[in-house]
Amino acid sequence: MMKLIDLTHVFSANMPVYPGDSSPELKQTAFIAAQGYNSYGLRGGMHVGTHMDAPLHMIPDGAFMSDIPVTQFFGRGRLVDARGRAALTEDLLDNVALEAGDVVLVLTGRHKLFRSPEYYESFPQVTPSFAERLVSAGVSILGLDTPSPDSPPFSVHKILLSNNVLIVENLNDLELLLGTPEFEVFAVPSKYQCEAAPVRVIARVRENT
Repeated sequence: MMKLIDLTHVFSANMPVYPGDSSPELKQTAFIAAQGYNSYGLRGGMHVGTHMDAPLHMIPDGAFMSDIPVTQFFGRGRLVDARGRAALTEDLLDNVALEAGDVVLVLTGRHKLFRSPEYYESFPQVTPSFAERLVSAGVSILGLDTPSPDSPPFSVHKILLSNNVLIVENLNDLELLLGTPEFEVFAVPSKYQCEAAPVRVIARVRENT
């Protein structure tokens, strides 16, 4: 038996945003009572809610999100438990057997603060050595339950994206994967010709029978 776990925050009209980014507008534009159907409109940037960064985000002439082959959006999941850590350092990977194509998800527990100002004010950040180890292993995606792997000048973003390691930010409920030795991750973004896109992230876990 397989179980699916949704690791995505709900995208709503009052989504919080990274400091300096524009707030999204999600509003109803048609109503059944008036027009005979419901319809919504969305306006805003790509780095809102659970989303994926493509290389173009930080790398000149990097790939658009629409250029990424769909095969990179699926892979074996590896969970890194970083709760209580002030920084995401390389030693967190010492007991994680990484293979090419893996999707590494880092649990910090910060998702619980997602709709509070504190979520963006302080969060554990990825060190360059952690990022370089992912690159050396051939990892496809790094996913985090924080707003970013790092801060300006975004050296970790550049290490990962220049080596075609995609970044997923603002994941949710990663603790549901604790104690799960084997799972797959499906992280499928919208096919936008731009530097990032909203993404629906699902873990598929084999249940004990």
